[in-house]
Amino acid sequence: MRLREFIGKLEAEGELIRVKAKVSPKFEICEITDRISKMEGGGKAILFENTDTDYPVLMNMMGSDRRMAMALGVSDLDDISKRIDNLLKGAISPKNTLWDKLKMLPLLKDVAKWFPHKSGERGECQEVVWRGEEARLSRLPILTSWGCDGGRFITLPMVATIDPESGIPNLGMYRMQIFDDHTTGMHWHRHKTGARHYDAYKRLGKRMPVSVAIGGDPAYIYSATAPMPDNMDEMLLAGMLRQKPVKLVKCITNDLYVPADCDFVLEGYVDPNENLVVEGPFGDHTGFYSLTDLYPKFHIEAITSRRDAIYPATIVGVPPMEDAYIAKATERIFLAPIRLAVQPEVEDLYMPMEGTAHNIAIVSIHKRYLGQPNKVAQGLWGAGQMMFNKYLIITPATTNIRSKEAMFKLLRGLNPHKNLIWSEGILDVLDHATATTGYGSKLAIDLTDIAPENLTTTFTAPRIAKPYGGVQYFNTEFTEEFGLLILFAEREWQEKIDVEGYLDHNNITGIKYVALFDNGAVGSMRPSDLLWLAAANTDPKRDIHLSGDTLIIDARSKRPGYGDNPARFPNVVTSTPDVIHLVNDRWEEYNIGEFIESPSRRYRKLWLSDEAQW
Repeated sequence: MRLREFIGKLEAEGELIRVKAKVSPKFEICEITDRISKMEGGGKAILFENTDTDYPVLMNMMGSDRRMAMALGVSDLDDISKRIDNLLKGAISPKNTLWDKLKMLPLLKDVAKWFPHKSGERGECQEVVWRGEEARLSRLPILTSWGCDGGRFITLPMVATIDPESGIPNLGMYRMQIFDDHTTGMHWHRHKTGARHYDAYKRLGKRMPVSVAIGGDPAYIYSATAPMPDNMDEMLLAGMLRQKPVKLVKCITNDLYVPADCDFVLEGYVDPNENLVVEGPFGDHTGFYSLTDLYPKFHIEAITSRRDAIYPATIVGVPPMEDAYIAKATERIFLAPIRLAVQPEVEDLYMPMEGTAHNIAIVSIHKRYLGQPNKVAQGLWGAGQMMFNKYLIITPATTNIRSKEAMFKLLRGLNPHKNLIWSEGILDVLDHATATTGYGSKLAIDLTDIAPENLTTTFTAPRIAKPYGGVQYFNTEFTEEFGLLILFAEREWQEKIDVEGYLDHNNITGIKYVALFDNGAVGSMRPSDLLWLAAANTDPKRDIHLSGDTLIIDARSKRPGYGDNPARFPNVVTSTPDVIHLVNDRWEEYNIGEFIESPSRRYRKLWLSDEAQW
């Protein structure tokens, strides 16, 4: 399905907004998209038709459950999950008779049809060819999203590389900062396949060919983000999702292959012998800026495109945004492989949007023996991209893990002396709370033996409390539901806050959980925002401790240079006031419906400085 075909389907289903007014790829498109994408249900896709370049920009195309399913050609994402489940069950079931083995033939035939097909012809993505000086990135409407971003970034690049030793290709998604018309950064983290390929070329002393596909069938874009096992071709997954093979064509200047019907291709190389370059900052999917670091430089030798190309892009920042719906698809699609290959006792897996993919996961299991939740936690923390998970909640198989009410009932019964499983391990490089990049502590909460119907404990919310020990305000919204008291620190940052002293001073007893937040969160933050902040701003072993039977969580920002705090601490991602005012003033020109207030107004109250970091 070509990108233009997908846009036609979106429009036919009432899922597309067209903006005909001229808009700037620098900040303006981002601010409009942020307002639309944070509407209930993810808003609509937006086609910006006039970007002061030759190409329109498509935003938020997969930013809802419905559009995500449409992008993958199904009415419901569970259809894909069931398809994979049936495939795996058929593949591993015992074959005791000749008839049983013969029944596998249609399955094998179907799988064979999904393998990508290499064509000897040129593709639609090569209808226009620019080489050398003509191959200028300024031809494309590449976005600058947020006020402290290091520059323009390509945000939906499908980066094609090949393992020089095995010959196995990879298609990964790594953001690309524009340095000039012919070079970009290549932001592949140390854990990613592209970085492994880079290391292999460095060992061999060879220049690394790289090609970057942009656009085409949305199934390609999704597959490039998917947590595929290393050494498995993402285009095989795309073929399975599409139920037909991906047609690949050879690039003009190197031997890499890309989807024939994508919209743009950037061809070039990375030189492993070249010094790494400073990349960033970038307003990231964690809701915080990822700060500057050193990454390889990508050199562009040619740009090819369709004649009618459309430039797709995304923005990431404070959840929920489009990436949350992409992560939700991954959660459903990869549940069956997790059951088969990692943890057969798993009934369901849920990654709340507030956890920004890695910070929070909830899993329900069929528990049969003592210690099984420990086994599940350690197993998941060692499995693919689940290794980045920081907080894991484990519940009985009968729990509706997507129900806040069901989870509140279980959390009421937590025994913090028995039900906490502490560990250390790999974390996402973007986790800003840990003192060591890419490594820190983890916490699993075992709720498998709690029977909510047998709980008799009640929690009483305090009515009044006076400031003490660095605590200014309190919030009791969730105290009676499951024993959570929310506290807000005084405006001036203090290294130590005497939470226990505050509770004693105000004679507050019988509280199960206390969460402490920055003063800037007072009043303006919704419960989902507070959960996002608590997961993002904490390192479990450093920031969570027990006082008697009360679990105290320090969810404040961590000032660098104090104790075990990280060396740098980023700001929350927001638009700048001038961009907010610009979009406010132009809203009627966009002709996109009723005025929507900027989400950034709420999150600016969390700012620690005027830069990307504290």
